[in-house]
Amino acid sequence: MIQDLLPPGAYAVETFDDSDAEEQLAQLERTLVAGAAPGRRREFTTARLTARRALARAGLPVVPIPTGEFGEPRWPPGVIGSITHCAGYRAAAVAPAGSVPVLGIDAEPDLPLPSGVLEAITRPAELARLRALDRAAPGRAPWGRLLFSAKESAYKAWFPLGRRRLDFVEADADIGADGSFRVMLRVRGPLLNGERVTGFTGRWATRGGLLLTAASAVVTAPRGTHASPRRDHHDHQDHQDHQDPKIRQIRQIQQS
Repeated sequence: MIQDLLPPGAYAVETFDDSDAEEQLAQLERTLVAGAAPGRRREFTTARLTARRALARAGLPVVPIPTGEFGEPRWPPGVIGSITHCAGYRAAAVAPAGSVPVLGIDAEPDLPLPSGVLEAITRPAELARLRALDRAAPGRAPWGRLLFSAKESAYKAWFPLGRRRLDFVEADADIGADGSFRVMLRVRGPLLNGERVTGFTGRWATRGGLLLTAASAVVTAPRGTHASPRRDHHDHQDHQDHQDPKIRQIRQIQQS
């Protein structure tokens, strides 16, 4: 399912069942979840084995995938990739570096967000666009959850470039009813091939009780251009995305 959202040059593998084959992991990987609960170990094992299958499918080196200081998977040199997991679904997508500019995937249950979360992760302009979508295509998707997923995919595409967490209100998501989305940065973006990254674009789908998003392209401006919109005081009172308990309830960075 997720493969359909990716551009040529990117390869995905997905599964709907967890694996008990922890012995197939490298010792380094097993150490990362040695003290975790059994369910978490199975989830991690499945995600890592799925990533191995994706690497093999792409003709890339199949190697252990350790975890970085922020919990992100550390892909081998020459590889970009992304991992996602939610209840009943695990997936990994990879590509040779240079074949696609960025890669970020996310899966969420096809359900509305818990009460209060949407208001905590959006700006007024985003809420207005979501209301317009609901009027134009009522019932087609839980648009708030889809916006959340698009931002998660964009965050995973951002992280290898920006090397820091990106708060929800530091990005502005615009969901298209045609299955596309755009997430524009509201902070100064990093350079990529000499141009300033100002946002990410991707595709979305609803299938089998899941919302799936994949960010795989960048929006850029010439180097030296201040193309990212300035943050204003309404964006986020205390810059507390990661402290808000409602957001912590569902913000699984889904990179490990």
